[in-house]
Order: sequence, then structure tokens, then C-alpha cells
Amino acid sequence: MKRIAIISDTHGILREQVIAELDAADCIFHAGDINTPSVADTVRMLGETYMVRGNNDMDWAKDLPASISTTIEGVRFFIVHNRTDVPKRLPQVDVVIYGHSHKYFSEVIDGVLYLNPGSCGKRRFNLEISMCRMTVDAGHFQYEKVIIPHNSPLE
Repeated sequence: MKRIAIISDTHGILREQVIAELDAADCIFHAGDINTPSVADTVRMLGETYMVRGNNDMDWAKDLPASISTTIEGVRFFIVHNRTDVPKRLPQVDVVIYGHSHKYFSEVIDGVLYLNPGSCGKRRFNLEISMCRMTVDAGHFQYEKVIIPHNSPLE
């Protein structure tokens, strides 16, 4: 069994609660809009990391892939920043992870879980700050939304 922390849209901010979640995980998915090399470096130091480039990730992130396909504990993942960049035909995938909208979303569509963990960086669009925890084991997965408390409406 592996624990996966799923984040997106950090936009240069790693909150203490998010770091604690990442540190407790066996591996980390970051669905882009990291914004700074220091955030990317910190995430990588916390463990096995799968990270894609977002639309706000500039020159420093040019070597990050636009998408990643990987299998962990028998669960097949496709990770991308923007859902519109998910190929129409996506064979052999159990879970699509994406970000960009800053809004948490989870729905099984044609047998595939589409999961946006929301944004855990700067609060935008009056949306909550969130991420996701997932466990994978022998081809099965369970996940839960994690709401990150914040201090002010602008944070």
C-alpha cells in the first residue's frame, strides 16, 4: 500500500499543513502551477515526486513534462495541468489528475476517476484551499479531500 498526496496550483506557497501532508505520504503528485523553483525543490525533498508544468510555470520549469503517465501499486495515473489537455482517447488509465481551475472536482467518467485536488496555494476566486489524500493498493484506490484552514479571505 502507498499513500499519495495530490496537490496543484501552489503558486509559490507551501503552507505548513500542506508540507505535513506531503511529508506523511509515500509519494507526491503536483499537477502544475508550482511557480517557483524553491517550491519544486521543497516538494522533491519530501519524497518520490511526480510533477508537471502548469501554464504559470515559466522558463525555470521548461524541463518539467506537460503530462506524466505512471502506475503505482497497480493503479494507472495520467497527470496533466489543464483538463482540456487530456487526450480524447486515454487507454489504460484509472485516474486522471489535473489542476488549473483551483476548484476541487472528483467524478468517475466512463470508468475513470477525474480528480482535481483544488488549489493549496494562494486563495483565489473565493474558493476553499484544498488538496487530496489517496491510498493505492493492488490495483484499488481510495481518496479523500483535505481542506486546508486559512486565516483570511485573501489568503
